Amino acid sequence: MSDEEAGGRVFFSNIKRSLEEEDEIVLVSVGVDIGSSTSHLVFSRLVMERLDNRYIVSERVVLHESDVLLTPYAENQSIDALRLGAFIQDQYDKAGITSEKIDTGALILTGVAVRRSNARAIGELFAKDAGKFVSVSAGDALETTLAAFGSGAAALSIRLNQTVMNIDIGGGTTKMAVCVGGEVVDITALDVGARIVAFDQNDEVCRIEEAAKRLAQECGFDLELGKTLSLANRKSLVALMAQKIIEVAKFHPLSPHTSALLRLDALRHQHTPSVLTFSGGVSEYIYNRQSQHFEDLGPELAKEITSALLKLWPEIDVQIPDQGIRATVVGASQYTVQVSGSTIFVEPKDTLPLKNVPVIAPRLSLSGEEIKSQEVEQEIKRALKRLDLLDSDHPVALCYKWGGSATFRRLDDFCQGVAKGFENLIAKGHPLMLIGEADCAGLIGIHCQEEIKVGVPVISVDGITLSELDFVDIGALLETSGAVPVVIKSLVFPVTSGLGKTGFQST
Repeated sequence: MSDEEAGGRVFFSNIKRSLEEEDEIVLVSVGVDIGSSTSHLVFSRLVMERLDNRYIVSERVVLHESDVLLTPYAENQSIDALRLGAFIQDQYDKAGITSEKIDTGALILTGVAVRRSNARAIGELFAKDAGKFVSVSAGDALETTLAAFGSGAAALSIRLNQTVMNIDIGGGTTKMAVCVGGEVVDITALDVGARIVAFDQNDEVCRIEEAAKRLAQECGFDLELGKTLSLANRKSLVALMAQKIIEVAKFHPLSPHTSALLRLDALRHQHTPSVLTFSGGVSEYIYNRQSQHFEDLGPELAKEITSALLKLWPEIDVQIPDQGIRATVVGASQYTVQVSGSTIFVEPKDTLPLKNVPVIAPRLSLSGEEIKSQEVEQEIKRALKRLDLLDSDHPVALCYKWGGSATFRRLDDFCQGVAKGFENLIAKGHPLMLIGEADCAGLIGIHCQEEIKVGVPVISVDGITLSELDFVDIGALLETSGAVPVVIKSLVFPVTSGLGKTGFQST
């Protein structure tokens, strides 16, 4: 999106179209997913149509799906940015698309790609397009959530009106997400994956993760680099891995050995899934979409999981999701929202502008007679944790839906809960950012600063509808109107339009 403005209009995309004048906008978008085991891209054309005062993604056409690359590593075990860059450029060439033709995109880093040195090197590959891309460093929780949306499991829970669990099995970890009504309501992850043990061309062990050592010892043998794993030991190891996955997905409480493998809290089992989907690299073998061997345990693990399901979870309905190994974002849609200056609160004024601020949308009950500050705090912390933002190094925006009157008591309970929910980020000096729909942002902002005395800058705006996995840019205050320009960037998944997720208010 160009920063140029004329006549109060904001021009959108690389050919300077005005969002205020057009009913339909076509964007070229790219989603880039770089992880510990694999990396790939997908180029798409997104058609965004005006629906009343919103824009929604009405159509997505895949222009090019890249090859899936085994993420290259240098001798020091860091990601080889030169080889990765060559792969990315090759995929741009195959797609027949130059970076200048890209309107928007999303760069998702997971696993070892998140490490500081790797993230910096990868970021440099996209430096010239930095203004177009939403960049996300995803830990276990966010990666699990992204897989649930990217696979189509969240959308499937709407279509079937059932609880759907997505199990994403990659090279290093297995992520599980429980989806109800298009939302992710529970997640966990464990150290089980196809490449926790890897082999060279001579079938000798060349890579051993710590979790693999523990699993092997539970089976009664030790793993050694440079040694061949016997068929019997290989089979018992993979059978135990499959058993652990099903145990974490279905059973409670977990055995001590299984609990030790968890990377997140265990599932709360408040929603019992009736449908199961798989994504990630191993899912390609589960659904017989891949036969090639990549010197790891992928094919055997897929076979053992299918067998374990029949024994341990025969009642579950296994369905095929929209995406498997390509369960990722396809890019980001963008559009501009003007917020009325009469209801906002920004103090101090020079806090703005801010860019690419991630949004959380916790389930807050704000329409009843009483607002419980402890519940507000808990839900905010749960949402921050779900998106790996509990100790974020950058600001985070809270999306909320206010209901009922704005009495002092209700405002105070809400703001107290907000301050406690964001206490880690406030302690780091990050601005407190609140974005709501109802016309009470000014009151809430003043209360946070004057009554609660949060001790950090406060930005409180309203008139906007947001969802999790959105990012916002908030521009500097416009002196003539007292408004602030807001650009919303929403991650787009293969079935996002089915969720109706990408339409947001524009005024």
